[in-house]
Amino acid sequence: MTDHESSTGPEGSAARQRIDTSVPHSARIWNYWLGGKDNYPVDEAAGDAYTAVFPGIVTIARSSRAFLGRSIRHLVEEAGVRQFLDVGTGLPTVDNTHEVAQRIAPESKVVYVDNDPLVLAHARVLLTSSKEGATDYVDASLYEPDRILEAAARTLDLTRPTALILSGILGHVTDYDQARSLVRALVDGLPSGSYLSINDGSRGTDPAYEVAQDGYNETGAVPYFLRPVSQIEAFFEGLELVEPGVVSVPLWHPEKSATGEPTPIGQHGGLARKP
Repeated sequence: MTDHESSTGPEGSAARQRIDTSVPHSARIWNYWLGGKDNYPVDEAAGDAYTAVFPGIVTIARSSRAFLGRSIRHLVEEAGVRQFLDVGTGLPTVDNTHEVAQRIAPESKVVYVDNDPLVLAHARVLLTSSKEGATDYVDASLYEPDRILEAAARTLDLTRPTALILSGILGHVTDYDQARSLVRALVDGLPSGSYLSINDGSRGTDPAYEVAQDGYNETGAVPYFLRPVSQIEAFFEGLELVEPGVVSVPLWHPEKSATGEPTPIGQHGGLARKP
């Protein structure tokens, strides 16, 4: 029995019944690129087909994950944040939000939000927490910001600074104005001193990535739209960007490396404070 088949309880059973293993799924493909095991042969085949066209997608997936970890560490260590709302969390791999935060501050509280049945089946994994802190899982869609905030308030004190994390999810929102509206609605529900962390696929850095992703979107799979950096920057409108602002994710607070300077990729991100 594989991990994704071992959920217990009615929620796990219901989720399994809704999981279609006959077609590739973006969250499982991403999990495959990250080196995870929660995917099926159909996802591996789709992932391999993509990497055959653009091998750099594995670097993008892992660089996005690394940015998430660095931004959480900054939030905990430098900003003193102890509450996290991670929307569109995807499948658990290594260094999930609560693991990074609670490793530094065990009292940290994290609410994960997703509406993917496979992620729901793995809720029991996400719900592990330090004794001092807490984690919770909300089965909701990004398109339901009011519901997300209401459910998150059962675990988080939304009168206290909270970090909103949107990692690789906004590209799934076809309409850009709607994507901005959803971000604004979530940020509006958080108090002054809260933070917004975003990283998403971008245009203008890697033409090969753009060609590969545009081709993938035309296959009938759930599309993911790369956006100009200026549009990613606009998600932070009205907020105070942490230096160096919105940059290619390897360039955001890079860790010292023996391999030299980090190389820009088609994935941009930033972190900003709500005044």
